[in-house]
Amino acid sequence: MARVITIGETMAALTPGSSGALRYVTDYRIRIAGAESNVAVGLSKLGIETAWISRVGEDELGYFVRNQIRSEGVDCREVIFDPEHRTGLMLKETGALETKVFYYRENSAASHLSPKDLKEEMLQQAELLYLTGITPVLSESCERTVREAIRLGKKHGLLISFDPNVRKKLWKERDYGPLLARLALESDIVLLGLSEAEILFGETEPDAIFDLLFREGGVRYAAIKNGAEGAWAADRSRRIAVKPYPCRSVDPIGAGDGFNAGFLAGILLGRELDTAGKMGAICGALATQTTGDVEGYPDRKQMENALSQTEEIYR
Repeated sequence: MARVITIGETMAALTPGSSGALRYVTDYRIRIAGAESNVAVGLSKLGIETAWISRVGEDELGYFVRNQIRSEGVDCREVIFDPEHRTGLMLKETGALETKVFYYRENSAASHLSPKDLKEEMLQQAELLYLTGITPVLSESCERTVREAIRLGKKHGLLISFDPNVRKKLWKERDYGPLLARLALESDIVLLGLSEAEILFGETEPDAIFDLLFREGGVRYAAIKNGAEGAWAADRSRRIAVKPYPCRSVDPIGAGDGFNAGFLAGILLGRELDTAGKMGAICGALATQTTGDVEGYPDRKQMENALSQTEEIYR
């Protein structure tokens, strides 16, 4: 059975064959995009058995999404093919200064996730439940699903890991900040960006953020990500700065999920906090060296080589 359970939407993603406004693009490649499945794939590559729970449309894009995630070794047996709703779609636009994304996911199959889609026996045998703040803002039923997953996870002694993954494009008229802050404080492991901490908690200093998380919640581990500047990681006894791992970035999307996968793998493998932080930095950096979210994530051997600074010879 899977050691890690993830729950959330994965979309089919069209990536352009050239940079610039999409109105001028005529060729695309199809990939997948989903924060929870990204982490599941990253963990699977590092040798951690992982399962992904979701809904996709009973359509060609739904089968494509499931097949891509399953091909990375992630257990997809609990993925539901919904005949009533379509698979979500995302388009990516690349330019010299930034990457933009456009969502076509309203009323998607995953937005109809409900608590009845959760199998308690599956959670009963896992060690960690990974959730993000994307899922509960998709719909009222998704919010109930996340709350029920947390309830079941706590009932069976799982570590609850949460990344608020703030996506204000999905918030519309509602302020989901208080909800995501509560979910973070209910978790055992909190992984968030520095800018997200300011949105949710009004804090911009790492020590102040850690103080709040450890004082007001049941948080046991936390990491604050700051893009190319590196990160900070902490448990209840130590706080460390995590240096960025050197890389040649071509696309930053997927880096945050990569950091989460590396950091969580370190925790699950019993590594020290500084090593878990390094694993997060390595996985996040390598993610940026490809145009896809997960294609750059390292496997177990590549991770160990990076940690030991061993150079692989390929010829």
